Amino acid sequence: MRNSVLKEALRLGSAVVEGVRIEGDSIIVSARPRRRAPRCPVCGRRCEGYNTLPARRWRAPDVGAARCFVEWAPARVECPEHGVRAVVPPWARSTPSRFTAAFEDQVAWLAWACRSRIPLFVELSRKVRRKREGILRAIELGVSNARVEAVDNKIKVAIRQGYGFRNIDNLIALVMRRCSDLRPALPGRAAA
Repeated sequence: MRNSVLKEALRLGSAVVEGVRIEGDSIIVSARPRRRAPRCPVCGRRCEGYNTLPARRWRAPDVGAARCFVEWAPARVECPEHGVRAVVPPWARSTPSRFTAAFEDQVAWLAWACRSRIPLFVELSRKVRRKREGILRAIELGVSNARVEAVDNKIKVAIRQGYGFRNIDNLIALVMRRCSDLRPALPGRAAA
């Protein structure tokens, strides 16, 4: 009963659910296609099994507030015409895809909704377009706005404390010391 509900919710097709586990804040569903003769994903011809790849995961639609993944070790077949190819699982549209068909459909619907005139999606779409460069930069560099604001605040406090400095190099040295994790030993003091 539970497996059939899970299969319907994740649209796993003819797959067999072997188990479910929770890792952190994610739900991992172990599944496999039904037993049948392996076929080439390109031409559909029955082929000899070649080997099994290591287990991999496909992103599935969220279940409540938890991210969901479908896990399976794909088999590979040796087609006389197309060579060695990985078998396409029933929940994915193609072999290299890292997403289930249900997840791709959900993303396509959200993209359509952003183009339509649903006010919340229109507003979200505008914000994402306006902040696109900053979002991509934050993902690429792994820097959040909170970290940047914290460093900015440290610099402002150091400038305020160094108000009477006659040499700009001394002020720059103070800012560099405050913003780094280095703790140099000061003359006449024991190292901390």
